[in-house]
Amino acid sequence: MTRELFIEGYLLFIKVLFSICKLFPVRNKIAFVSSFGDNCQFLLDEINQQSIPIQKVLLTKSGSNLDAKGDGHTIVLPFETKNIFHMLRAFYHLATSKWVVIDNYFGFLAAVTFKQEVTCVQVWHAAGAVKQFGLRDPSVQYRSARAQKRFLEVYRRFHYVTTGSEIMADIYKESFQVEDRQILRTGVPRTDFFFDEQAKERSRRAFYQAFPELKTKRIILYAPTFRDEELHADTIALDLDLLYKELHEKDYVVLLKLHPAVTMNQNMTQQFPGFVYQIKRGLQINELLVITDLLITDYSSIPFEFSFFQKPMLFFAYDLEQYAERRGFWEDYTESMPGPIVYNTEEIVEKIHSHDFMLEKVAPFNEKWNTYSNGQSSKQLIDLLLSAEMKKNARA
Repeated sequence: MTRELFIEGYLLFIKVLFSICKLFPVRNKIAFVSSFGDNCQFLLDEINQQSIPIQKVLLTKSGSNLDAKGDGHTIVLPFETKNIFHMLRAFYHLATSKWVVIDNYFGFLAAVTFKQEVTCVQVWHAAGAVKQFGLRDPSVQYRSARAQKRFLEVYRRFHYVTTGSEIMADIYKESFQVEDRQILRTGVPRTDFFFDEQAKERSRRAFYQAFPELKTKRIILYAPTFRDEELHADTIALDLDLLYKELHEKDYVVLLKLHPAVTMNQNMTQQFPGFVYQIKRGLQINELLVITDLLITDYSSIPFEFSFFQKPMLFFAYDLEQYAERRGFWEDYTESMPGPIVYNTEEIVEKIHSHDFMLEKVAPFNEKWNTYSNGQSSKQLIDLLLSAEMKKNARA
């Protein structure tokens, strides 16, 4: 009850603040509100590449990868901060920007009403979905009526949602309660990277410059999703002792890329020198996928992107029944994943030794989930939102 009262009080404050800010006219600005950053970064770069005359406002949460410096044309502010001055500036720009691009669920949207000339676009942060989210998240049924109403209010602020496939479009319709006319089939901006040979080569060079000893190694990337009970982890489910015993003399190394929300208390790199590398901030997941030979994950969205490389994947679902009951899946997990399902490290070792990766499932998986992601997704969305109107205004 106390938590509900706090949330309602916060949203009332935001509503009043936003209403005051709406007294100012809407300007030729685009505001990015970012938790993750990748999709927003590609859109920002596309705007800059086209030299579109528009002011950019970047409102970033602490974990966002969105990278830009403030200048006369770009404003960078922390979002959802305790700094009241930054908060006032952030909501002023939100209320006066003609376009608002978001990449996650943001509760403040339940308290704001954009002016009629404003367009809000949800670009989300994943190319596909394994586990259910939004209104289809099983935990929603246990939330209060007030909370469920807030969720709906947030989703009603989305004028459009971008998608890379028809299956993801259907998922958004159910998760966000949006209509088909609100779906923009422009592809996922961050996937443009996988079609850019020069960008991929730069990533390879940068990685091997940082880790020159890995040039001749076969790289296994372990990138699991997070569990609420494992945000501060002492151990991981993967048996690194067994992997070291079985693989370290066969030129394999393991990169550990844990979810940004998870903190690992132990230093696995020190425990397994030359075999385990804990990857922290600095290297983005797209850049790691370029040099990965084998991906091991679980219920993460990473396979949707890694499938562009047509390389092997193993799905380490050691807690499948519990996770399915708690989070729910969109499809039959064991049938839909583009690789073998394994339940312990022994099975992982067995699959690696036998090279039994079911690679024939990868191409159909990629085609199914990345239908509209063709290397031009950022341009297609920016052209749809900005370029036509910019040209129209220039002629006026």
